[in-house]
Amino acid sequence: MKKSNFDKFPEIKIEGYSCTTGWDSIAEKILATINLSKKERHLITVECYHGVYTNEIIDNLKTLDEVTKVIDSKEALLSPEEINNLVQQYVTDDPVFGFMSPLMLKDFFDLKKIAALQEEISSHKYGTTIVIGVGASLIAPQTDLNIYADMPRWEIQLRFRDDKVGNLGAENKRAEFSYLYKRAFFVDWRVCDRHKKITMPFSDFILDTTIPEQPKMVSGKAIKEALQKTTTRPFRVVPFFDPGPWGGQWLKEVCDLDRSKQNFAWGFDCVPEENSLLFRFDNCSFEIPAIDLVFSQPKELLGTAVYEAFGDEFPIRFDFLDTMGGGNLSLQVHPLLEYIREHFGMAYTQDESYYFIEAAEDAQVYLGLKEEVNQEKMITQLQSAQDGGEDFNADQFVEKWPVKKHDHVLIPAGTVHCSGANSMVLEISATPYIFTFKLWDWGQLGLDGKPRPISLHHGKNVIQWNRTTQWTKENILNRVTQVAEGDGWREESTGLDAKSFIETRRHWFTGSVPHNTNGVFNILNLVDGIEVIVESPSHAFEPFIIHYAETFIVPAIVGAYTITPYGESAGKECVTIKAFVRIQNLINYQQN
Repeated sequence: MKKSNFDKFPEIKIEGYSCTTGWDSIAEKILATINLSKKERHLITVECYHGVYTNEIIDNLKTLDEVTKVIDSKEALLSPEEINNLVQQYVTDDPVFGFMSPLMLKDFFDLKKIAALQEEISSHKYGTTIVIGVGASLIAPQTDLNIYADMPRWEIQLRFRDDKVGNLGAENKRAEFSYLYKRAFFVDWRVCDRHKKITMPFSDFILDTTIPEQPKMVSGKAIKEALQKTTTRPFRVVPFFDPGPWGGQWLKEVCDLDRSKQNFAWGFDCVPEENSLLFRFDNCSFEIPAIDLVFSQPKELLGTAVYEAFGDEFPIRFDFLDTMGGGNLSLQVHPLLEYIREHFGMAYTQDESYYFIEAAEDAQVYLGLKEEVNQEKMITQLQSAQDGGEDFNADQFVEKWPVKKHDHVLIPAGTVHCSGANSMVLEISATPYIFTFKLWDWGQLGLDGKPRPISLHHGKNVIQWNRTTQWTKENILNRVTQVAEGDGWREESTGLDAKSFIETRRHWFTGSVPHNTNGVFNILNLVDGIEVIVESPSHAFEPFIIHYAETFIVPAIVGAYTITPYGESAGKECVTIKAFVRIQNLINYQQN
């Protein structure tokens, strides 16, 4: 096991801007800004993303000046019952999945209540009126000062688990985490993202309240420049890690995580919809959701062709699945493209692959079905196991394959699969995020001591029964082809499935490797070696150091860059795996 040099808090340094920290200083900054107008009456909005502790903001700004009136935007919401009725068709009764909501934030508000609050605002002739909360800008669209309080989704999930917040407009913070997350995924975050795109770009200040009672504020101009500068260089998002029933011990050591935890199952090292960015202004580290970069600079980040196909979504993710010293993942299958569109409103599906960073001698992967498998018998036994009968005998129906370090297993949607115990997987996947149909969970319980939901009712509809032993061997196991070589390096194509929009390339190198985005964003991970240096041949960005197991993004507009062994790795062989979007395959997705 290598000594950890993994950077858990990667920062992007931004010159020329200051950061205001602490509520007292933030209040002084706000007051000084509005007093420049020398008006007797001021109106401020603090628009909040779902999950922000609005009471903390209210408590610390309600005495901004001698005559301050604070209005909580939730006073204008529809009743919780009305909102529940509004969203139910998108939340659905399925225990795991819903349907992607097209709702707008204004749909959650009562127009009569908004009008009454606007009348109340007009009646306040002196001093400062502050409207705070989700939808504040709907109540006060024309103000003297606009502030946006953002919140990363991973922190929102922690607040769900701690019973600190509920869903948008609901009084349900003590509901099951699975429900809170599902409703947020299909409704709340879609609604708030649409509103964020309208309001955040025009905000005078951006507020970071990710750490309770440790607020930070920077100007909207500073954030705009920070996001723009991020697209001109390679960068990393802030990883997060989570335990699971099958989790292992590898991430603890390699990523230097809390050794007292039972395990870490997942490591999310490049999921921009849920990860954060850390900007280092001169006196503080400022956190915002990484998805803000996708919203703000989609063409520069993704590339024009990718943006035209996917819009402002980041369509590829890298994450870790750690079963070293753990157990099997759930036996699972992902929906076909037509199925995910019809049933869940998603534009693309979860084609993926497992890249084995480490594997013990007994490591195996379940992949594809056995020859002449009896479909009816398999589904019947899966259903019986779900209903409390005998355990499902996966070895009778699903093929197992031994795996070793640097194997690459391709998993097109519809293929039954799961990683076995004692392996470390870098999962390279399209990013519909949660669309895994569990077929069998090996009798494991979730961390809450309860069985995890099985989605056999969906899974049986998408299993591709022709993907049996011989097909799997010929089509999706280590499909490696050398495509280029140079002085001290060689490049291999390793997948994915021909119909997927994701291409992966592996480089083995002791010298400097030339890369080029060719107008499409790249994601890379250093899967072997201690550290490498990423440089621009034209010195367009500062040299960037990457350590073992770290994932990084190279924006589309960067163009040419090189990767070279560095430090303790100088002169030694290193290995990277790179993913990008196949431009030629985008036409199929656009047409479909």
